[in-house]
Amino acid sequence: MSLPAPFDRLRLPIIGSPLFIVSGPELVIAQCKAGIIGSFPSLNARPQSLLDEWLHQITEELAKHNRENPDRPAAPFAVNQIIHKSNDRVDADMASCEKWQVPMIITSLGAREEVFQAVTNWGGITMHDVINDRFARKAIEKGADGLIPVAAGAGGHAGTLSPFALMQEIREWFDGLVALSGSIAHGQAVLAAQAMGADFGYIGSAFIATKEANADQRYKEGIVEGRSDGIVYTNLFTGVHGNYLRSSIENAGMDPDNLPESDPSKMNFGSGGNTKAKAWKDIWGSGQGVGAITAVDTVADYVDKLEREYNAAKADLAAKTGPSGWKS
Repeated sequence: MSLPAPFDRLRLPIIGSPLFIVSGPELVIAQCKAGIIGSFPSLNARPQSLLDEWLHQITEELAKHNRENPDRPAAPFAVNQIIHKSNDRVDADMASCEKWQVPMIITSLGAREEVFQAVTNWGGITMHDVINDRFARKAIEKGADGLIPVAAGAGGHAGTLSPFALMQEIREWFDGLVALSGSIAHGQAVLAAQAMGADFGYIGSAFIATKEANADQRYKEGIVEGRSDGIVYTNLFTGVHGNYLRSSIENAGMDPDNLPESDPSKMNFGSGGNTKAKAWKDIWGSGQGVGAITAVDTVADYVDKLEREYNAAKADLAAKTGPSGWKS
């Protein structure tokens, strides 16, 4: 679908996904200045009063950039709200977002009508994480503007469905905004997401390995060294199934091939996890697309690389599917 303003001024159709602990103002501002949507979880700002300072900083720095670069304006930003009973900050965080008129709210782990309506009231857009078609329908029924299908291979909390199956089912009935998540780290994958019907590619793990990310250097190096067969899918650490770097699980003294199941009723996103080794801090989330990441770069350099890959993929696809028909 055609993107509404100000989302129609993106350099590339990409949303940088909110990364627990890792995403902060420096990363978000760099992403937006590079021409893609940057985002962060509101819970990264601790204590809660810090969220207001972050939103002030992001808003002012992006406005300054736009004044100085009218021909190359920054992309808008987004804030992730974890709508889960263990998160007692939702109302306060939403009030801060309303104060700063956040352009996009990304909701996950729960769909609440009043949250979606509040964002609509201030003129923002809501995107909701889903792992299957049933949850997608519920989110739209409750008022979400768009969907983020989290397919197999996505970093952190992730589903198990093929992106082909998930996108096909959703596009049978929904023509609104969709950002596809799952192993997207290369410009070719962004174009592939569009070919399947998505408006955006949703990229997370690759941005961990950037200089602006608030991540341990060992974590960044783990992303660079990682491959798809080094990702472990488990619900042990938060109660929700997710993908993590095998090396971080081994470094915590656990056997990645023999992890117990967690009790989902003990989920606690305020504490960071259910085990002594905490998710995100000690156990590092990562998607299966890490094989495309070969160095720790600045956000600007990585987005430049994505643009080159995306344009090359478009040219290659056009050559294969031009007027003369498909050819190998």
